[in-house]
Amino acid sequence: MLRGGASKSPAFPTHAKMAAPILRRLCPGGWSGTPGSSGLFPLGLRQSHSGAQGLLAAQKARGLFKEYFPETGTKTELPELFDRRSAGHSPQTIYCGFDPTGDSLHVGHLLALQGLFHFQRAGHNVIALVGGATACLGDPSGRTKEREMLAAEQVLAHASALRRGLQALAANHQQLFADGRAWGSFTVLDNSAWYQKQGLVDFLAAVGGHFRMGTLLSRLSVQTRLRSPEGMSLAEFFYQVLQAYDFYYLFRHYGCRVQLGGSDQLGNIVSGYEFIHKLTGEDVFGITVPLITSTAGAKLGKSAGNAVWLNREKTSPFELYQFFVRQQDDSVERYLKLFTFLPLAEIDHIMQLHSKEPEKRGPQKRLAAEVTKLVHGQEGLDSAKRCTQALYHSSIEALEVMSDQELKELFKEASFSELVLDPGTSVLDTCRKANAIPDGPRGYRMITEGGVSINHRQVTNPETVLVVGQHILKNGLSLLKIGKRNFYIIKWLQL
Repeated sequence: MLRGGASKSPAFPTHAKMAAPILRRLCPGGWSGTPGSSGLFPLGLRQSHSGAQGLLAAQKARGLFKEYFPETGTKTELPELFDRRSAGHSPQTIYCGFDPTGDSLHVGHLLALQGLFHFQRAGHNVIALVGGATACLGDPSGRTKEREMLAAEQVLAHASALRRGLQALAANHQQLFADGRAWGSFTVLDNSAWYQKQGLVDFLAAVGGHFRMGTLLSRLSVQTRLRSPEGMSLAEFFYQVLQAYDFYYLFRHYGCRVQLGGSDQLGNIVSGYEFIHKLTGEDVFGITVPLITSTAGAKLGKSAGNAVWLNREKTSPFELYQFFVRQQDDSVERYLKLFTFLPLAEIDHIMQLHSKEPEKRGPQKRLAAEVTKLVHGQEGLDSAKRCTQALYHSSIEALEVMSDQELKELFKEASFSELVLDPGTSVLDTCRKANAIPDGPRGYRMITEGGVSINHRQVTNPETVLVVGQHILKNGLSLLKIGKRNFYIIKWLQL
């Protein structure tokens, strides 16, 4: 069950309170919205059935949690923070930020989301923070040049799309991956909500004095950019201050003690730790997850131009499924541990079966199924499997039950035509009306020489009259293929 609104802010110790300055109009046009407008998934603030010490160790064993900060405290203090659950204390709160530089999440975001979900499954409360304000500055971490500035209206649209995407993922997780335990809550917030009420000077007066320039300049991401030919803008340099303030705001209003992020976010996480510790004397913690890279070693994402998107309009369920099915044997076991909730013992069993029958690609198929189901739900997984059967196994049955949307997703480059089926319409007529073959003898020969198939069946007689149920499927569609790669989708009208 889902409901809107944000969680009630917990009681906070006096020493942790500070006037929370709000920064207005970081982007042209300002911001609107309320902290609770993003939606909350109330999965309950109940006791976990597993030890928190085991939670951290289990994710370390899976390879999901890479680094902990501060190093001196995380060996004892961080496990103890979570172990308090066993003594009846309140659940902990963990957050991770997602900047809306695009209108969709991508596979590179999935590991951070998996980290949040694992905490949620252990009974803790998690926050997915959309950076509706910070996206206007652009995070310099891991980048060689400044991001292209986005218009305020574009950032607002992207932020709204990311919130919807995060809510959909949380809903799929809740509905399809329940394990019988009591889970914590999943909250989606947007940091533009607390950067809208006061001016820049007020913010700097209240916050700026707590940051030292030498410390900010020493960050690796800053040093790398300062030495680059393009240099670094003030807007980018200020990004780490706003991310630090986000951590402080969530600490103050939601009791958030842990920030989760990619391994390139460690410098920003450290800034938040230092800011909170200086203001309150309290310790907070950072956990990083590994970055997913391509086979060439490049970080997967929008900026690198190799993003595998989680939005169906940008990457279909079939394409997402195939991305994971195509993973090599030397990475599939690691990905099963990182991207799924399967127990390690089950993963070991899957890999043992794979060693005996590697041609079946069992681990790849299981990995693809688990991820596609999380991202697109059961319907999306079913769609991906239908498309796989239709394209790679020439399944007529799969083609017959495919929707127009699935066919367009599967054959993205295909021409889509709507034709009226006149009496006596032949294969030659069909090919010419769809503009699939040239006029004259050359087009005729393409059919007689075996270069044309309809619904995966080769046709060699141009004068053959179309038959419903053979050339025209039950769903009123025909899949015409010319040569090896040229597809044409025909939707027949007035059947």
